[in-house]
Amino acid sequence: MLVLLDQTRLPAEEIELVCTDVPALVRAIQTLAVRGAPLLGITGGYGVALAAARGFDVAEAAGLLEGARPTAVNLGYGVRRVAAAYWAASGKGEGDEAAAAAALAEARALHREDAQASRRMAEYGQALLEELLPGRAYQLLTHCNTGALVSGGEGTAFAVALRVHRQGRLRRLWVDETRPLLQGARLTAYEAARNGLAYSLLTDNAAGSLFAAGEVDAVLIGADRIAADGSVANKVGSYPLAVLAKYHHVPFIVVAPTTTVDLETPDGTSIIVEQRSGQEVTELTSPQGVSANGGGGIVVAPLGAPAYNPAFDVTPPELITAIVTEEGAISPVTGVGLAELCARSSQVTIS
Repeated sequence: MLVLLDQTRLPAEEIELVCTDVPALVRAIQTLAVRGAPLLGITGGYGVALAAARGFDVAEAAGLLEGARPTAVNLGYGVRRVAAAYWAASGKGEGDEAAAAAALAEARALHREDAQASRRMAEYGQALLEELLPGRAYQLLTHCNTGALVSGGEGTAFAVALRVHRQGRLRRLWVDETRPLLQGARLTAYEAARNGLAYSLLTDNAAGSLFAAGEVDAVLIGADRIAADGSVANKVGSYPLAVLAKYHHVPFIVVAPTTTVDLETPDGTSIIVEQRSGQEVTELTSPQGVSANGGGGIVVAPLGAPAYNPAFDVTPPELITAIVTEEGAISPVTGVGLAELCARSSQVTIS
């Protein structure tokens, strides 16, 4: 079985979700009980190992897991990597038990590597901030959730803020609430509070006034897929922040492991953006889809109102100051620079 922290219950409750088969794990991924690009890769890998251990059809399980969410490229990477380890062991005639053990070992290796990548991204990100904004304490703005809840370690963008905090250099972390499912309010604020960061929560549409007042020194976000040209798909609302940052001459920094880079996706227009239910926009609901009192959601739009609800948007490379990975940072962001950066890693994602 695979035991997950059910992120839909945070911050009110810390509840474990037990998945004993692949369909249950797919539901957990699709309902956002588990989420965040690096963690989806780890979860997908463990899902393949679960299928192998339980004697399920590994090829079918891999297909179900990889298709659970289309935008986050790490999910497919983790699934394919662990499935490859399973098939390699199986092809050697080692038997089902040995193949299942090989799959689990590969999933655990992926988990360890992501934790190591998280630590290195934090180091490179902090060094970049010092280079761009030397000798000062920072007011950092972040969007969605990029901490330990999305990673095998302490996260991606949030890990940078956490390292800055531990060095006594964080004046404030500005946390976008991240509508419509409030991953910033529910999850990033939760992690900031647990780690003792000075933080303030703001509505997404209040960010512009912060920039105008000079209260943002840098923007730090994660990524769900980075195309070969450096275009970045991240939680919807990231692109407007990049535009604001560009106008106000504020660094806009993307922090993500190289497993998030997909060199087979040529540019931002080729990224498949997940479209979610309009009900998430037209009703105020909990992430589980019900209101706090257990009934239906609170309707905030006319009955039958159509809604546009992309889970992600895409930021072009010319709006990005730097991309930080566990292999270092690139700035300016170009396809050539990204390819050279990824060549240093054995973990480049190939679709």
